[in-house]
Amino acid sequence: MKGGRSKAGSKNDDKLAVKQKKGKKVKDPNRPKRPPSAFFVFMEGFRKQFKEKNPAVKGVAAMGKAGGDRWRAMSDDDKAQFVAIAEQRKKEYDVQVKAYEKKQAGGDEEESDKSKSEVNDEDEEGSDEEEDDD
Repeated sequence: MKGGRSKAGSKNDDKLAVKQKKGKKVKDPNRPKRPPSAFFVFMEGFRKQFKEKNPAVKGVAAMGKAGGDRWRAMSDDDKAQFVAIAEQRKKEYDVQVKAYEKKQAGGDEEESDKSKSEVNDEDEEGSDEEEDDD
């Protein structure tokens, strides 16, 4: 009985593992993180206020529901400050992504230049050693 279950489980696990490997892209941990939307900028401050007013409530879902309700009740004028902050963070993100992509595109060339200079340094050191022997 043990063997039958483990074999069936391993077959299913293998199938799942193969599907996940094919569908997922590998994320670069050095890539800048996407900026938060206006709602999430609002939630940064709202969480602090909610915790102060409701210290007994520990659930994330309750806090999210209360934040969502408050966000929907706000007028566009009230939301404007959060939208402006989100737009500013988006601009900063765009600059960071351009710098990151430029670094990625130029990274291969920089490595090849570096390897060339290292080879040249080794040649120069070798020629100095030969001169010392004479």
